Amino acid sequence: MSQQLALITGASSGIGATYAKQLAARGSNLILVARDAARLDALAQSLSKEFSIDVAVLAADLTHPEGLHKVDKELRENQQITWLVNNAGMVVDGEFVDGDIANIQTMLTLNIVALTLLAHTAAQQFRARRSGTIVNIASVLALVSESANGAYNASKSYVLSLSRNMQRELADSGVRVQAVLPGLTRTEIFERAGKSINDLPVEKLMEVDDLVAAALSGLDAGELVTIPSVEDMQLWQAYENARIAILPFISLNKPASRYSQNLRLE
Repeated sequence: MSQQLALITGASSGIGATYAKQLAARGSNLILVARDAARLDALAQSLSKEFSIDVAVLAADLTHPEGLHKVDKELRENQQITWLVNNAGMVVDGEFVDGDIANIQTMLTLNIVALTLLAHTAAQQFRARRSGTIVNIASVLALVSESANGAYNASKSYVLSLSRNMQRELADSGVRVQAVLPGLTRTEIFERAGKSINDLPVEKLMEVDDLVAAALSGLDAGELVTIPSVEDMQLWQAYENARIAILPFISLNKPASRYSQNLRLE
């Protein structure tokens, strides 16, 4: 990977920092993006020294237009970039209806608006060069509506749906697009949302090194969707098959027969 250059958002800690370490170990040069410049600088120096790679730092808050524009401009103008790891994201504490709507809107800006712009720019740039990799970090909560904050789950459903559509659009372009669906992972995201990671069941909590290693292994194997904790991926295929089975019936010129008793006869 000596010619690779990966731009990683949310790179100061957790999943983003771990992608940085594991891609550095593979020989990739890096551009690290996050709000905390001091942490980015420390990580950059450490990785550059340990792996003899080039590491640049781009301090930016992706919830603010100027920060997002700075990163988008880097993706647009730096022709050496070959990877985008679209990892920056946040959660909010509590349920949707009783939640702080300002915090929820900030979350949606980061989880959806920023990710969309960067994915769009990277896709255009990589397609023009017929080479590149886009990794969009979603969540297993993309598949869940029974628990957690509904707006967060919906934002990650958006990431999964966008990634799947990008895979269709870019199928013959030389650009790889992977959606990664982590479950509970040992990172700082819980403390930032006002929770304690110690309250989580240990049998459901994955170490971040294991998560990223599995995600990269899945990418190497050609997986379009990687769910690191799922042993039997036939379960995912069955889920996809059920979704596909309903598609021929979701838009027809007559309502289903179960509604016929309430239809007004002409």
